[in-house]
Amino acid sequence: MSENAAIFVVKTTANQERSVANLLAQTARKEKLDLRAILAPDELKGYVLVEAPDSGVVELAIQTVPHARAVVKGQSSLAEIMHFLTPKPTVTGITEGTIIEVTSGPFKGEKARVKRVDEGHEEITVELFDAVVPIPITIRGDTVRILRKDEDS
Repeated sequence: MSENAAIFVVKTTANQERSVANLLAQTARKEKLDLRAILAPDELKGYVLVEAPDSGVVELAIQTVPHARAVVKGQSSLAEIMHFLTPKPTVTGITEGTIIEVTSGPFKGEKARVKRVDEGHEEITVELFDAVVPIPITIRGDTVRILRKDEDS
């Protein structure tokens, strides 16, 4: 982030963060506005983060964007939003014994119990419940949905 820019928070209609971010980017390109970065983190409902030299530029940009409500008074620093910029491992929250459902791939829809978690490779090894012979399979952590945590494996 350059010294002469700050991060401003734009309030949006809930579940419209992505469309607001995309329309802000289009508006900035079309109107040649100095919006340097636009971020719509999944964890931040109802808000979009915009890097710009001053709030006036952001105010101008949101005027024609539907679902962009207002610029929140004040500004944020890079330190305050850093946690949105660092990727979280996909296996966070998954522990041995957790009951999961596979959400994609050849085992989609199958339920399984986690046997091992490899955080370095972001993979988990599971045993499918409906398998005739319990064979451990290793799948990516982002292809599962946690059904329940079950510590007594």
